[in-house]
Amino acid sequence: MRLVQHVTLVPAVVASCLLVSAHVHAQTDTAANYPARPIRIVVPQSPGGSTDLTARLVAKQLNDAFKQSAVVDNRPGAGSTSGTEIVSRAAADGYTMLVVASSFTINPALYKKLPYDPIRDFSPITQLSRFPNMICAHPSLPAKTLADMIALAKAKPGTLNYASAGTGTGTHMSAELLRQMTGIDIVQVPFKGGGPAMVAAIGGQTQLIVSTAVGLLQHVRSGKLRPLAVTSAKRSPSAPEIPAIAETVPGYDHEPWNGLLAPAKTPPAIVAKINAEVVRMLQSAEVKKIFASEAGEAVGNTPAEFTALIKSESAKWAKVVQVGGIKIE
Repeated sequence: MRLVQHVTLVPAVVASCLLVSAHVHAQTDTAANYPARPIRIVVPQSPGGSTDLTARLVAKQLNDAFKQSAVVDNRPGAGSTSGTEIVSRAAADGYTMLVVASSFTINPALYKKLPYDPIRDFSPITQLSRFPNMICAHPSLPAKTLADMIALAKAKPGTLNYASAGTGTGTHMSAELLRQMTGIDIVQVPFKGGGPAMVAAIGGQTQLIVSTAVGLLQHVRSGKLRPLAVTSAKRSPSAPEIPAIAETVPGYDHEPWNGLLAPAKTPPAIVAKINAEVVRMLQSAEVKKIFASEAGEAVGNTPAEFTALIKSESAKWAKVVQVGGIKIE
């Protein structure tokens, strides 16, 4: 009886092995022939920002490397969730990709229901870049350093305010993380974008502003705003004279980033092929210079390293949003 059962199982085992082998060869063939048609790179934001700039650099590199058209498709809306959802539902074949900002890891904590899961529904390819935020003061504020500002905020709770690009944005999160780590009470004045926030801060309507370093640097160097610190763990190579918040508040680190993802279950061989080309581009002196002109840095890491960043950032912002009781109205 046992012999009969064993003999009966053999064909099934052989068939299973053949199916696995065929699947492996199919994946290999797909990767070897990839890409055989145009590639779409979705940007869930409007044209012109750092995320769009980064996506266009990626598109050019893939176009040159693969000799296939790579097209940027801007799909803004709903706090960048509309375009992100499109890619989460796309075929996992390497022909649709997504370039996201670090709001990708903030949104799950802000919105009760997202039409996608940032970890389950995507295959990370590589982190592309990082761009620090900066905190500045209007020259009329009697605070020359970040330590001065913190001391002033503690002496007069609730009297200092800062301009941000809006509730739930990266600039708001930079300030909220600082508030929670220091215990200071500063009041957010949310604007509809970084431009209006900048105008208010320069005009003295707010005493402080948290915004992108690239947006603030020209006003810092013209004397219209006083720099207090950058939000990255270390000083920015684009402005090494400005201290990092971590020099005053140990452990502080918020450096917004851009990254490249594909739909979940995209064949690892295709992910690896795209990763190799994009990382090669990010390591070039020309691209590093482009990012430096925007007060940023090119990164380029492995899918595993980028996955780890997404998971750690998601956990970090979930805690910050919960502790701060932050809600999107």
